[in-house]
Amino acid sequence: MWYLDELEMNEFLQFKQLLQQETVQCGLQPIPWAQVKKAKRQDLASLMTQRYGEQPAWDLALCIFPKIHRKDLCDKASRESAENAYRAHIQEKFIRMWSRDSFTEIPGCFDQTLTREEHESLEEYFTPRVPRRPHTVVLRALQRVGKTRFLMKLMLAWSDGTLYRDKFSFIFYLCCRELKQLRVTSLAGLISRERPDDSVPLADIVAQPERILFIVDSLEELECTLTEPESELCRDWREERSGKMVLSSLLRRKILPESALLLAAMPMRPEALESKLDHPNMQELKCFQDSHVKQYFCCSFGDRGRAMAAFSWVQNNEHLFTMCHIPLLCWMVCTSLKQEMERGRDLAATCCRSTSVFLSFMFQAFTPKGATRPSQQGQGLLKALCSLAAEGMWTDTWVFGEEELRRNGIGDTDTPTLLDLRLFRKYSESGSSYSFIHACMQEFCAAMFYLLDSPQDHPSRAVRPIEALLLTYFRKDRASWVFLGCFLFGLLHESEQQRLDALLGMQRSRELAPQLLGCLRSLVEMEDPEEQVEFLLLFYALFEVQSDAFASHLMSSLREAHFPLRERPDLAVAAYCLKYCSDTVLRGCDCLEVTLWRTSRLSCYRSSRTLLWWRQICSVLTTNEHLRKLRVVDTIFGKWTLIIQSHLCFCRTRKVSFSCETGIFFEVFTSNPNLQHLSMTSTQLSHDEVWFLCSVLSNPVCNLQELLQDSGLSAPDCKALASMLANNRKLTLLDLSDNMLAEGVPTLCAALCHPYCTMQTLVMDGCQLNKYSCPHLSEVLLSNANLRHLDLSRNPLMDEGVAQLCEALRQPAYSWVKPLRQCEITPRGCQDLAFVLASNPNLRSLDVGGNNIGDAGVRLLSKALLHPHCGLKELSLESCQLTRACCEDLASVIAHSQTLHELDVTSNALSPGGVMLLCEAVRGPKCEENNPHSHVP
Repeated sequence: MWYLDELEMNEFLQFKQLLQQETVQCGLQPIPWAQVKKAKRQDLASLMTQRYGEQPAWDLALCIFPKIHRKDLCDKASRESAENAYRAHIQEKFIRMWSRDSFTEIPGCFDQTLTREEHESLEEYFTPRVPRRPHTVVLRALQRVGKTRFLMKLMLAWSDGTLYRDKFSFIFYLCCRELKQLRVTSLAGLISRERPDDSVPLADIVAQPERILFIVDSLEELECTLTEPESELCRDWREERSGKMVLSSLLRRKILPESALLLAAMPMRPEALESKLDHPNMQELKCFQDSHVKQYFCCSFGDRGRAMAAFSWVQNNEHLFTMCHIPLLCWMVCTSLKQEMERGRDLAATCCRSTSVFLSFMFQAFTPKGATRPSQQGQGLLKALCSLAAEGMWTDTWVFGEEELRRNGIGDTDTPTLLDLRLFRKYSESGSSYSFIHACMQEFCAAMFYLLDSPQDHPSRAVRPIEALLLTYFRKDRASWVFLGCFLFGLLHESEQQRLDALLGMQRSRELAPQLLGCLRSLVEMEDPEEQVEFLLLFYALFEVQSDAFASHLMSSLREAHFPLRERPDLAVAAYCLKYCSDTVLRGCDCLEVTLWRTSRLSCYRSSRTLLWWRQICSVLTTNEHLRKLRVVDTIFGKWTLIIQSHLCFCRTRKVSFSCETGIFFEVFTSNPNLQHLSMTSTQLSHDEVWFLCSVLSNPVCNLQELLQDSGLSAPDCKALASMLANNRKLTLLDLSDNMLAEGVPTLCAALCHPYCTMQTLVMDGCQLNKYSCPHLSEVLLSNANLRHLDLSRNPLMDEGVAQLCEALRQPAYSWVKPLRQCEITPRGCQDLAFVLASNPNLRSLDVGGNNIGDAGVRLLSKALLHPHCGLKELSLESCQLTRACCEDLASVIAHSQTLHELDVTSNALSPGGVMLLCEAVRGPKCEENNPHSHVP
């Protein structure tokens, strides 16, 4: 019917007439002409399919279309037929992939169908945000939360026509784990891997790139930085390069730029990707919600009473509850808890941590029913499995072929056993390649290998000693290693050692403990440990060990720590480890930099446990006299997150909001006499909150000396700031960058002229000041004897405003001004600046970078720099539209100035000849004699 609707009226009439002839020629019974003649398009389509059946009706139509000069409809039908064949192929393929993991499913619950919420989210992903701009969606997904399963559901929904039916003709799923195995490929090759046949030529597919969606799964596996030189990228979809380079070319829109992209990446990757992609739509994958976990427990246990008991136990265990938000791990936790409860064991003793749940699952799998420990054969298979896992971690392999299995002692008869135990799953259709059921299981088995065997005896040379493993893990050198180190330390827990001794009759875990502790101590005692160690990973490892002696020994070696808190488990782990900090910790260092990063999920939970964790963390800040700095980023402050009193003297916040009265936060400034530095970058404050803050800063007991505030201030807020400046006798630095203050400058400057104002450094970078602000600023320079540093960068002061400032700068009392970057200064303004340089011998620094002063302006400044009264030591001319023509003047200054020590001429087209002139001047004996420390960036 749709194809008949495409016909013009005369073409439709011709179609009817030819239909009678074609049916006779094909040996079919014609439809009575009277019915055909009066039939409308919809009626004729129905008559044809009812009389002849769907495929013969299509065959008839495709014979007629060329005869009425509509071969385009034949081509379209052929393409649509191929698209349908591709959809059918995709549906069959992904149903098979889904069924390989179906053992975690519960009938009627969490199946392969998209939920209504998921469907709505996916439809919104590609809603145009910028007109006529290609679509790029970045799906933030924590590692191993089930993003591949989610993408499989997307592919199945598209293949059955319920999602993106009219948006994308082809969707190609690219798995980076498979992609990195390809030495050389092309985009054409990657597309061909997904097609069932060549029914549609590749050229026809790529002819409509706007109808193509590329899904890129696990982008972090390829470590694409998108920083390759453009000369190395592909420009042709048939060009062969490495898989990484082909993918980078696709993402950077060098090939098929009109196509759509859906990239699944870890949370830390999107921040790095966002600036390199073309207007990406950043989304976050929502995994299992709390209600889903509860529902899964009820369906899995069957017995509601036992299910609720197990769920309550897990809900009170932060780490296990987090695990259960990953569907497959939720199944594994349920399986382990059910079996432990059926045996009458205490869950607090057998399943209290992540490691203990994995160990319980593993031994339940290998211990025959009625037995108390694995058989000799089972132990041998367990060791072989762990050997394979270790090799995979070191070789970055997650899919294993028969050769890898045999090398590690897994025979053909063993693979069915591992499949039945639900430790393995088939990866390929042929069944010749396998993977662990989950990457976490492979990491756990790899950790167990180091307790079961020696890496020196491993059949693969890639497997390295335990010291190398720890260094690699804690430095985060391999993005795919998520829990390996935690599992290794978790197996050293006393209860796990007892289980390993009883079940396997081994003592190696007890021998490893001192060795691992020694490795950790050497790590934290390194120079610049924050560059060598991910401290949060270290804390998670200590949490898994749960040994007071172990934690105390390590934390006593710690001199510096920088770690982010993003999730509630991070908070629990940090609270556990920091309680072992003593007064000896951080001696010789003044910083424990705790980054409370996007912790709305931490502070919104008003539970007793959350409050306890915050108090444990803050107790370190309030009792350890050596801790000085706290950095808070993207956080919602609740009441209990504001316990930052006592010894802290440096508090830095960025993009902070409050879920409590801001007064609770501001009162810290009066209750903590040590707090001297506060940065509130991008922290939005209301007008009333600004007044409250300024009243607190006016309190005589407030000792704040430095305030950096980018808080969306406007001109009316200058009244509050002026009131504070008139009363505060301690504030010496005020940074008001990136606030809209132009109209409030007179009020603010009046306070800065107050005889008791102690301000030494004033930064008004990017405050929308103009030439009309300069008379008031000049008055401040003349009246405030304490002011030594003034930064007016990124304000359109122009030459007229600079002239006003120069009236004040000529006074010998003023010794330091910096900078006047991007203030729309021309050579005309340089004339006034030159007069200042020649008349004020105390002026030490001048930065006029980013202004169009050109060679003419430099000539004026150069003459002043050679004046005997000029005392300038530092001059920045970065990005000032300079050419070779000014280099003789600058060379003369370098060679003859008695005071200039630093000259910055970066980002200017000086030409090689000009640079040679400067270098010759620097090498000159006069320059070396006068300025032994001279520097030319």
